[in-house]
Amino acid sequence: MKKKPDADPVIARNRKAAHEYQLGETWEAGIVLQGMEVKGLRAGRASLIGGFAQIEDREIWLHGVHIPQYSQARWFEGGSRRKRKLLLHRAQIDKIERKVNESGLTIVPLTLYFKDGRAKVEIALARGKKTWDKRQALAEREATRETERALHRRLKGRPD
Repeated sequence: MKKKPDADPVIARNRKAAHEYQLGETWEAGIVLQGMEVKGLRAGRASLIGGFAQIEDREIWLHGVHIPQYSQARWFEGGSRRKRKLLLHRAQIDKIERKVNESGLTIVPLTLYFKDGRAKVEIALARGKKTWDKRQALAEREATRETERALHRRLKGRPD
């Protein structure tokens, strides 16, 4: 009997995206890979930092995502940061294109993972944060952490 994994193995996360952007609606897209890129992904050293997606000729292309070369491959053409096509339904692509054109949003990859043996990327519509937004988010996060620490100390019976 075939064993099902509990969770999809995540290859890479773009944790910086939540700090740099206000994230909106998300989609799961397939990704077109060449040659030994799948084995390179299974090695788990991919990076989404600096990656973005763009709509060209009614197709979505992923730019700037680093997928390393498989170390035991004889040769590999295309480079580790080449643009790769994303697979979505036509209606989804049209909806994303409308929102990008109307609102000035950008498309950012959030996670890269395998699902049922196929490489998938989660993309989101995002709006860039201003510097003061980033500072405000950091201050709120720090205040929340400090209150949790104080509550924890109080429950343990330690003095403030």
